[in-house]
Formats: sequence, structure tokens, C-alpha cells
Amino acid sequence: MMKAIKITDGSLSWEDCESYTELPVDHVEIEVVWTAVNRADLMQRAGAYPPPPGASDILGLEVSGRIAAVGEAVTGFEVGDEVCALLTGGGYATRVVAPAAQVLPIPKGFSLKKAAAVPEVFATAWLNLYQEADLQPGERVLLHAAGSGLGTTVIQLATAFGNPVFATAGDEDKLEVCRKLGATGTWNRRDGSFVDAVKSWGGVDMVLDPVGGSYIKDDQKVLSAEGRIILIGLLGGRSADVDLGLMLVKRQRLIGSTLRSRSVADKGRVMEALYRHVWPLLVAGQIEPLIDSSWPIQEAEEAMAHVAANKNTGKVLLKVAE
Repeated sequence: MMKAIKITDGSLSWEDCESYTELPVDHVEIEVVWTAVNRADLMQRAGAYPPPPGASDILGLEVSGRIAAVGEAVTGFEVGDEVCALLTGGGYATRVVAPAAQVLPIPKGFSLKKAAAVPEVFATAWLNLYQEADLQPGERVLLHAAGSGLGTTVIQLATAFGNPVFATAGDEDKLEVCRKLGATGTWNRRDGSFVDAVKSWGGVDMVLDPVGGSYIKDDQKVLSAEGRIILIGLLGGRSADVDLGLMLVKRQRLIGSTLRSRSVADKGRVMEALYRHVWPLLVAGQIEPLIDSSWPIQEAEEAMAHVAANKNTGKVLLKVAE
């Protein structure tokens, strides 16, 4: 038996549940110490984002902890190793099974707490900046919802790789954090449209947009020729007014992107890229995950409410064990 967060009529409870019965040969079992709250967890809890076929229906897309068992075909990991992992689900539990390709040793010098704030946001940031958008040195980024765990990661990562960032958010304190992290342009969405401010900043080559809805048409207005909009969420609604003429003339691209439903091979390539390109920066302290707050797993309800109310700047973590 293990313990996990169960959802019953929309409410969360920490309960006993069945443990995994068989470890696939290319997987590892992790004794979870920390996990994290992501907006995908809120959406899944609300019934709007079901897990992909075959995935655990337990919430949680990332963990840190210690290897408890290793599949027969797995090399490079041993029982007791401290690791962090990108998951398709199952993180809100005392144990989780994950493909070895989605598991990395924690960055040298990191605590398990700090490492838990890395997998999902850094994988999402790398995937969308440097694989989907294929950003080149010097190309410029417009980032919405910039005070989130993902947003604070994107600012640091893009800046480290030579891509200036313009950040938007709805809170001046969050924008001040964004500036400290490296954003060279900022805009408070409560002051109206960002279009003129971004144009004055010099325009952008890419927009990372978790909002959608009415933002898409304004995103188009600030994009350069060959510009890319990477749509990663629908906080503003699933319908948008797209200027097809502008898209055609300026050869703009609108790309939908999710991480969770990708294949293990795809996720493995992202994790391999992180280990090669980003882990050295984390170890050197050049970039680091921004942690907003941490809660016991038994208080997952309160932690999720904190995120739902947009009170966090950075990651919200859940402590599962010592």
C-alpha cells in the first residue's frame, strides 16, 4: 500500500491506495519526497484535463525523491539515488513509477526541495523556446503570465541563452520580480493592451502564450516577420480572432504545444537537452527555480487554492516525506 491524494466530489483527501504491482523494465520507482502544484493539476481536478490514456489518474506532474527500485533494462540509476522526474501523472503520492528517460539526477548542490521545482517548468520552457519556436540568439520573446513558475523560469532561461524577454502580468510586485530575473520590458495587463508597449520595446520574434482568446490577435500585432506564437494554455478561452491576412503576409506561425501528452521518447529528448544545456547553469547558480511557497501534502487543497487565486510568484511545492 501507499498513500496518495484522491479526488472525491471535487474535494481532496490523503488516503491509502493500491501500490504499483509490477515495475516495467525501462522504468524506475521513486520514493517521493516533494512534488509541486501546476495549473494542469487544477484543470484535471475540475474535469477539464483528463490524463492521457494509460496514465495515472493521481494528480502531480513532477517529483523529487529517492530511487526505490530499478527496472531490469535501466542503466545509470541505483537504489537510493536522489532524482527528479517529469511525470504524466501520479506525483501526489508516496511512490511513483516513471520511465527512466524522464528521470534525471538532481543538480549537484541542490536539495530535494529545490529540485522538485525544476522538471515540469524547465522541460516546458526548453521545449517551447528552443524546440517548438527554435529561438536563435538575439531573437526576442513576449511572455504572458510571467509571474508563474513557468514564467519565472522562461525569463531566466531565455536571458541566459541570449534572448531578451518582455514580460506581462497583472501585478506590479510580480513584474518587479520579473525585472530582477532579467526581463528588460514589462507591462501590467491591468493597464490595457500590451501592443504599444511591446512595439516601443522593438517587437518580438516569439510569443509564449498560456492565455489564448483575445490575446492571439494582439500577439500577431507585435510579431516580426517569421514570428511564432506558441500557444500553451487557454486561460482566456478557446476561441480567438486570428488575422489571417497578417499571418500570410508576415509568414507568422501559430503553434499549439502541450508536454504531458507527448511520447516518452519526446520527453526523453527534452530531459536529455536539459541535462546537457541547463543542468550546468543550475549547478553554477546562473539560473535557479523560483519557489513561492511550500505546503504539506495533506494541505494540497489550500496549496491549489493559492495557485488558483494567482497569489504565487514562482513554484508552489508539496512536501510528501522527509
